[in-house]
Amino acid sequence: MCLVSGGMDSAVVLAEACARGFETLALSVRYGQRHACELEAAQRVARALGAAEHIEVAVELGQIGGSALTADIAVPKDRPAANLGHDVPVTYVPARNIVFLSIALGLAEARGARDLFVGVNAIDYSGYPDCRPEFLRAFEALASVATAAGAEAGARFRVHAPLLELDKAQIVARGLELGVDFALTHTCYDPVSRDGVWLACGRCDACQLRLAGFARAGLRDPIAYLS
Repeated sequence: MCLVSGGMDSAVVLAEACARGFETLALSVRYGQRHACELEAAQRVARALGAAEHIEVAVELGQIGGSALTADIAVPKDRPAANLGHDVPVTYVPARNIVFLSIALGLAEARGARDLFVGVNAIDYSGYPDCRPEFLRAFEALASVATAAGAEAGARFRVHAPLLELDKAQIVARGLELGVDFALTHTCYDPVSRDGVWLACGRCDACQLRLAGFARAGLRDPIAYLS
């Protein structure tokens, strides 16, 4: 069971799960994000990397509000690199990874699966609290007591986060080793559509982290940017 958002990190994680011999079910969540291109990218990635199945679940987190990714709130641009990861920006979607992993857990239990893969990263990231190892350990503990499989049958659910301690350059390198086509992915928080093509802004936190990762890896990012 692998959460696939359409971004570069989840694409590498899906490829990693496949490389480790797992039969992968890709799960994407339509959570009220403002840009459907994220889900279009998730479909491309799941298909290209050979997921056995791709399921899309709708959960309207936009009704909760509180995030620039779901509400009419300006996406921060041009934040100094030194500030990234040191505070929680307005692009944080309240409790998003708790919700996403809970859906993945329920689907895994229903399918008899025990392994959940997620593309969280605690090195080059935007400072989200639900991307840290403490959260992943807590969720694993929760899964053992909050499911029938865990409480009655003693099943242990494991959350795999193979990118947790990699920086973006290392993620790029690992993705290329695994055959990930990064041109299929979408990362930008505030893209613009021109003539049917989505262009990344190049200035939001996600774009800055992505571009820096490719630059440190000595490579050119294959996606299109506004400038």
